[in-house]
Amino acid sequence: MKVVLVNPRGFCAGVRMAIDVVDQVLDILPNETLYVFHEIVHNRHVVTRFEDQGVVFVESLDEVPEGSIVVFSAHGISPAIRKQAKERSLTAIDATCPLVTKVHSRAIRYARQGYQILLIGHKNHQEVIGTMGEAPEQTQIVECPDCIKDLSIHDPDKLVYLTQTTLSVDDADVIVKALKEAFPNIKAPPTEDICYATTNRQHAVRQIAPQCDLVIVVGSKNSSNSVRLTEIAKNAGTDAKLIDDANGLDPAWYPAGNETIMLTAGASAPEDLVSAICRQLVKDHGATLHLADIFEESVEFGLPLTLKRMMEAQGIDHAGRRVKVEAPIITADEYGTTAVALTISTGTDT
Repeated sequence: MKVVLVNPRGFCAGVRMAIDVVDQVLDILPNETLYVFHEIVHNRHVVTRFEDQGVVFVESLDEVPEGSIVVFSAHGISPAIRKQAKERSLTAIDATCPLVTKVHSRAIRYARQGYQILLIGHKNHQEVIGTMGEAPEQTQIVECPDCIKDLSIHDPDKLVYLTQTTLSVDDADVIVKALKEAFPNIKAPPTEDICYATTNRQHAVRQIAPQCDLVIVVGSKNSSNSVRLTEIAKNAGTDAKLIDDANGLDPAWYPAGNETIMLTAGASAPEDLVSAICRQLVKDHGATLHLADIFEESVEFGLPLTLKRMMEAQGIDHAGRRVKVEAPIITADEYGTTAVALTISTGTDT
């Protein structure tokens, strides 16, 4: 069996920042109960690990005692939630991904300019709910091309579209094309809203999946970007499975035992889940590991201002602290064996 570990995979800088925020608060104030509004990221293991450390996840700020510390998840929140937090005298630490914040800022700016905003995304996703909250009277959600006929448009020359950051690029492009056909003068955002990490992980699957017998995506079922990775693999003609961890493996997926399996992970999935899967496949099937480096990611984010102030109050120096995600180092202890460069063609020089 050949297991192709594709890079990039797993944590993006935004997810790493959100998780690091919670870790830092737990270290700074070990005796305080920390509340998180919604799941910090959409991954069951990440949430469970924090719950084991006493973190309380809530779906309503009414569940948070007045004066407590609350962290806003990576997906972003609406101004109404910020207002409610202030009214309850909560110390709010915003762990919203900066790329999501960018979309919020655009929604505010276009609304002030008198545009109607067509937000491409899933209406029940927390990111979309938060973005729509910036200008609810001027925003309509577009989930598919068929939704366009139900839109209420005041002026077709005063329209702009924005996009949920974790969508499939292919799916978004279909909707954007339909919107442009329906409203030729619709304005596009100055740069792509779908985040670099989502795009890179999707492109890696699109490139490698056709040369594999199976794609395994590590991620939770409520992770939009993880679900998209499985869909992209299937659209490329390769069967794909989404699993939370090694317990989800099924030998019936690879009956011959000599299959080529692509292994990747959604942007909210920890790398230790990937390494555990590798160890099991090495142990049970003698798998060899092969690296496919498609993109090198070098994005860095700073810590939220509220967290910096909390550190200063505790006498902690935060100067120079940045959040950066780098490609994992493959070791025999962690992954069951070492890895070699990919030997099947990827259409690149990697």
